[in-house]
Order: sequence, then structure tokens, then C-alpha cells
Amino acid sequence: MQMKKLFAAATALLAISPAFASDKLVDGVYGEFSSGSKIRMGHVGVTKDWPSNWSWFESNGRHLTGYWDATLGYWEGRQANNVPGAKQHIVDLGFTPVVRYENVSKKGLYAELGIGAHVLSHTYNNNDDRLSTAFEFGDHIGVGYVFNNNWEIGLKYQHYSNGGIKKPNSGVDVGVLRVSYKF
Repeated sequence: MQMKKLFAAATALLAISPAFASDKLVDGVYGEFSSGSKIRMGHVGVTKDWPSNWSWFESNGRHLTGYWDATLGYWEGRQANNVPGAKQHIVDLGFTPVVRYENVSKKGLYAELGIGAHVLSHTYNNNDDRLSTAFEFGDHIGVGYVFNNNWEIGLKYQHYSNGGIKKPNSGVDVGVLRVSYKF
């Protein structure tokens, strides 16, 4: 049921996105589906490209640049407190600066790396993995492709951890499929 609410929110975000794009408050919107050991996640978010003068290592039509990423997510643990079938539900609010190596045209293949901050609605305890704080770092590495019609598809590996602030901190790792639209 919660996953349906998240997808409804994603649909609403896509529906109102042209209003944001006209004022250039955001440069893109996206939806993500993630899965790991006894966990599923869904995220919706918005992105804002870094200014055009924030570009480095330009060569052969490619450069290093980036964007800001704000996200709202939903986690469903499928073995809460190590009880098979018990569920844990968490809401995730995140903000991540992302560095991307891409074509100057912003089309075609890209590779990216991001490290950001996430605040969870409560601590995570699922399938022998525990995060003892609601504040978590989220880092990812990913690849993808931006089509000529501004749609983008990407894959990434995402890791959540509190960086050793408090034990236990086993971390959570997921594989992510992302679909985006750039304005």
C-alpha cells in the first residue's frame, strides 16, 4: 500500500514538473526503484544542475560537472527485527551533491558519484542489518544514458551508513534502477 502512495507521489511530481521547469527551480525529476537483501525502496526526487561555469577537465566533448539531488523515499524492510515476514516501513529524506562525467551536450553515456545526507523516520533494523541512527550518509556510484528526448535511464549501487557515528552500523546496500526526465 505504501509503495502505491510513493508511485502516486511520483506521478504527481511528473505532472507538476513543467511548472517548476519554467522557473528553472529544478532541471529534472526522477523515480527510482531499489532492492537489496530483504529490502525494497522507492524514491522520487528533483535535480538542479550546477552552474555552467562549474565544469572541469573538458576534453573531446566531455567534462566533469554535477547537480544537486533532493529526494523523498520509502523503505520496506521485509524481515524486521530478524523475524521472517515482519515488515519495517521507513520514510527517507535526502540531499546529495553528485559529480557527473558526461558529454558537454548532456546527452549520451555518463558516469557519476554522489555522497549525501539522509534523515530516516526511524532507525533501521532488518535482516541482521542495523543502522543505530536516523541520520545516514548515502553514497552511490552509477552509470546511465541520456536520450535525445531528455529521458534518462541509469543503474547505480547505493550504500547507506552512519559513517561510524554510533554502533551498530552494518550499512545497507541496494541496487538501483532510475528513470529521469531532464528539462
